[in-house]
Amino acid sequence: MSSHRLKRAKRGAMTVAAVIAVVAFSPSPAYAQPPAPPTTASEAVKQYQELSKQAEKVNEDLLKAKTDLEAKRVEFDKATNDVALAAANEKQALALEEQFRGQVDLLASASFQGARFNKISALLTGSSPDDFLERASALNVLAEDNQEALEKYTGAVNTAADARKLAEDGQRRAAEAKAAAEKLTADVTKTYNDLQAQIKVVDEAKSRLTTKEKTDLQGPKDDGVYLAPPGAAGKAMEVALAQRGKPYVWGAEGPGSYDCSGLVLYAYAAAGVSLPHSSRAQYGYGKSVSRSELQPGDLLFYGGSAGSIHHVAMYIGDGRIVHASTSGVPVKTDTVDGGGRDYFGAKRIVG
Repeated sequence: MSSHRLKRAKRGAMTVAAVIAVVAFSPSPAYAQPPAPPTTASEAVKQYQELSKQAEKVNEDLLKAKTDLEAKRVEFDKATNDVALAAANEKQALALEEQFRGQVDLLASASFQGARFNKISALLTGSSPDDFLERASALNVLAEDNQEALEKYTGAVNTAADARKLAEDGQRRAAEAKAAAEKLTADVTKTYNDLQAQIKVVDEAKSRLTTKEKTDLQGPKDDGVYLAPPGAAGKAMEVALAQRGKPYVWGAEGPGSYDCSGLVLYAYAAAGVSLPHSSRAQYGYGKSVSRSELQPGDLLFYGGSAGSIHHVAMYIGDGRIVHASTSGVPVKTDTVDGGGRDYFGAKRIVG
């Protein structure tokens, strides 16, 4: 990998981590020690491919951690806003409660002292039919006023209590999100350092390959025409195919270079569909489809389980895919099995 690409990948990898202050951490790279040099050409190629796969998995760990970190940052912001909104609602409710407290207290005091606010008392105390009607009319107005006061007072009390509960819940969620974000920041930092150590080992292995071995590694060039279906899936397929020949760079999402999930992100973004930059996170989108039901634009995932997915490719029809496969190999087409020995499943993002 050239130095400017390595710097670019480094800047991209730390973009989200910089959102929240990085906690103190002493990294211990998992791949700091390079393996023993190969003794044959075939062993050199095999070692390079294996090291590249290891780097891909670390890269996916990094991308997933960054995606999770961004989600926690959004969750923290929402919880903080909920606390502020709840506090404002409580303040307003308390003011309304105070406004009607005096009227409700007077009504309660009068009732306690024997006041009778009903039409029977008006009839018993009235001196004539007209007097009764006047008293009854006045009592109706008084009753309506008192009823309104009671309803608004009760509503204000309940609103204030609900607002306090929402504020407490928001504070709890904000604290949890902040703690999770701090842990993820440490994870991002460690995984990033692991990836840089692994990239160094891969580059050293690559330097031992001959020119012919590097060419053979890339495989035959495919400039064939593949007909894309209408709609967003077809548009994404066309864009992905247009990237053929561009280099693989860990953490890159175009337009000059890509990693596997970066290519998918870029292609679907051009079709108006937003996806995260992580094959594991991308697997959470769309609906599952069987291998026999694949359609152009579907995403194919490779890995032992959902939690260990480390590669994603796009189906283009006739049992073939387009993908950013691995270091040293440009974006290209391949067979479905060429995406990896550990096929996991497929998702239809649109349609």
